[in-house]
Amino acid sequence: MTLSEIQDIYDSPFFELLTRAREIHVQHWPKDEVQLCTLLSIKTGGCSEDCAYCAQSARYETGVEAERMLDKVTVLSAALQAKACGATRFCMGAAWKGVREGDSKFEQVLELVRSVEKLGLEVCVTLGQLTPTAATQLKAAGVTAYNHNLDTSAEYYPKIVSTHTYDDRLQTLQAAQAAGMALCCGGILGLGETVLDRLKLLATLAQLGRPPESIPVNCLIPMPGTPLANNSPVDVFELVRFVAATRITFPRARVRLSAGRTLLSREAQALCFFAGANSIFYGGKLLTAKNPAADQDQNLLQTLDLTPTTLES
Repeated sequence: MTLSEIQDIYDSPFFELLTRAREIHVQHWPKDEVQLCTLLSIKTGGCSEDCAYCAQSARYETGVEAERMLDKVTVLSAALQAKACGATRFCMGAAWKGVREGDSKFEQVLELVRSVEKLGLEVCVTLGQLTPTAATQLKAAGVTAYNHNLDTSAEYYPKIVSTHTYDDRLQTLQAAQAAGMALCCGGILGLGETVLDRLKLLATLAQLGRPPESIPVNCLIPMPGTPLANNSPVDVFELVRFVAATRITFPRARVRLSAGRTLLSREAQALCFFAGANSIFYGGKLLTAKNPAADQDQNLLQTLDLTPTTLES
């Protein structure tokens, strides 16, 4: 789908947009199911990158201290708890620039992947930049999907990050797909970008060799100490429009409400589900940011007559 076509979708009358998105969602997905995913930071803080939104960057005074990688017992305990609470995907994130195959830390990650995969969960990792060799090793270890967000448009990206390029990220996506992993790739709303930047992101995703299997939609949580600490909240109706446009552009992708749900009302989240969101990050914490408590999410899903996806679905 072209940028012009995506713009036409996004700019259509609000309720026509939502109706169309809902119809497409029901055609391709069980209308009442929502996938629950749990995200765990296995290596927090001390990152050398300068992503302007991230509290884990060592370049900013955010109060987040660099920590060692979590041990296997801790990670497996978290994975088992996530599974017991209904999560079907377990994502592990490490705050570093990228993977170096042969490095002891990467070998630890591979062992964690093998262990979590044996629990019957989908395994997703987000580890920064990947080489083709590292991607192949992750796939062989049992990784289902690789998360590597493009965040925004290629034009706006240099205003957010200077320590790597947009092309670097695209090369990692290519390496992950070539190795046979699904892509979990989306963006962040509220970075100071325009609506056009958001739609250019969708157009870029549409032009990949294969569309992402899942598309996280994040709303910026302004983190104290980062350059974006004083950014204004995302307009709810712009968020819902973006979710609907994403659903129409990518009928077979899971659209995941990700960071920033603590800033949204229950009613705003309900509109997003109606517009085609069918996955959430589940659990009280996302890396270093707050997330709705599990019981709050369970209550919301019950109120909306939505059912968590099972491992057999």
